[in-house]
Amino acid sequence: RDSRTSHHTMASKTWSQIWVRPEVYPIWAAVGGALCITTFFVTRQISTSPGFRPFKEGRMEGVHEGKARVKEGTQWREHSIRKFMRTQKPQIFPGLNAAMTKAS
Repeated sequence: RDSRTSHHTMASKTWSQIWVRPEVYPIWAAVGGALCITTFFVTRQISTSPGFRPFKEGRMEGVHEGKARVKEGTQWREHSIRKFMRTQKPQIFPGLNAAMTKAS
């Protein structure tokens, strides 16, 4: 076979023939998960971070360390996911750990 024939075959495949197949699903899952986490992080930073000031008036204030700003920073840091994770055991697979450590 010459190289022009195989190149032509690859070029004639559509996007869905290349990317919508079961063996590509893990790539979709990894990229989709990364996009979701990135979107969450960026949205949270821009919308609620006490250090982010999109408008000039806010930036002109400078650094404020008053009680209101400290409270705002504490509320931002102590978000609901962090509070929830404090109630969980620091294990990845707690069920598997319990099954593997049972005395026989």
